[in-house]
Amino acid sequence: MSQEAERVYTINLGKVLLSPDNQRAKRAINMIKEFARRHMKTEEVKLEEDVSHLVWSRGIRRPPRKIRVRMTKTDEGYILISKYGGEEVSTEKDEKKTKPEKKKTQVSKLKGKLTHKPAAKPDTKSDTSSSSSKDKGVKSKPKRKSKN
Repeated sequence: MSQEAERVYTINLGKVLLSPDNQRAKRAINMIKEFARRHMKTEEVKLEEDVSHLVWSRGIRRPPRKIRVRMTKTDEGYILISKYGGEEVSTEKDEKKTKPEKKKTQVSKLKGKLTHKPAAKPDTKSDTSSSSSKDKGVKSKPKRKSKN
């Protein structure tokens, strides 16, 4: 047996999308088992129920694109694949949640400054010239000729 009996992997399941949509979750399970055989160099593989539930959670047609798992070589000679529940991932998510709140407050302050319009300057042009400047960007439709 190797010195390292337990490893954590992120398995990319993106190629599952190449298979027909009514077989994707089954294919994802097979891809996880193939990955374990290739990396842990043992033929016998067992999936924990949590991993299976994670793959099937959104149905057969939409399995996850990536999955984080812990692979453990047991004394009996098979590989046990379990769901990885590391603490590092949860702390990163907490940090990400707090940062956008600060940004939102800054954005709301800036919006308040931008919505405030300065006092209008008096126009020196006549009313006809100001109305024509408004219509510059608008294209008018040609008038239809009547058949009379």
